[in-house]
Amino acid sequence: MMSFAGCGGVDMDLTHFSLFTGIGGIDLAAEWAGFKTVGQCEFADYPTRVLEKHWPDVERWKDVRSITVESVRERGIQEVTVLSAGFPCQPHSVAGERKASNDERDLWPETAERIRILKPRWFLGENVPGILSSENGRFFGGILRDLAKMGYSVGWCCYGANRVGAPHKRERIFIVAYSDSSRQQRGKNSRSIKESRKNSKKQFEGFCKTLLCDSYSIPKLQAYSGVDTVREERNSWQGTSRKHRRETSRTYWEISESPVLGVDDGISDRVDRSIALGNAVVPQQVYPILKAIADIERCGET
Repeated sequence: MMSFAGCGGVDMDLTHFSLFTGIGGIDLAAEWAGFKTVGQCEFADYPTRVLEKHWPDVERWKDVRSITVESVRERGIQEVTVLSAGFPCQPHSVAGERKASNDERDLWPETAERIRILKPRWFLGENVPGILSSENGRFFGGILRDLAKMGYSVGWCCYGANRVGAPHKRERIFIVAYSDSSRQQRGKNSRSIKESRKNSKKQFEGFCKTLLCDSYSIPKLQAYSGVDTVREERNSWQGTSRKHRRETSRTYWEISESPVLGVDDGISDRVDRSIALGNAVVPQQVYPILKAIADIERCGET
């Protein structure tokens, strides 16, 4: 596990727990950013086999409803830095009926309950842009209210995988929620906790102003320009030619196809693989967010 010195001089383990994991796109990006994935939850068989191959030692649940205080404690999982969830998009996709909360596949309530159970310092949600207009905006508003009631400041953004060099647009909504609860501050004195909260709060505000297209919190976030990590990552492609970006991206997908997306068991699984790829989060697309969170957790130390 990668360990970094926190603001108070205490080593910090950056941990990640994923819900609706799929084939592990967010998990891979989390590893790149320095997190250790300690838990995964995936229902479908093919993605589960992919996860078992590439994350064999990670604790895993099949049904999100089975993640309870007791089951988490029994498996030795303690504090979670980031909880990620690419909760089902079908209730909100413009390609479907858009039944939202009336769709049996709507699992936001179960996601919210897992946030209450795991009490992560950060929550990272992913969905399709259609969620913003689902139920005329009421559904997304409900997500924001749920997170605010749990003590989180919330920001969100919408951008495509093409912004980080992928050869396709694939726009996604990313919801980033932050809690300055002292639960993760054990071992620090009161002054250190206060300074850590102050620094983290300022950096989260800057994080929202830098990357996210809107923000919502109680109290309202104030402008701060102290975090440019995400912008730097996002802009790293701007000095290169379009041809170079296409070639670099294509090379990455070709290299990563076998170790990340494959199951070397002699089974074709073409349909299941196509579905899994269609549902997957592009690692490079979410990496800048996780990198910024990791930098905030390290309190600006390099």
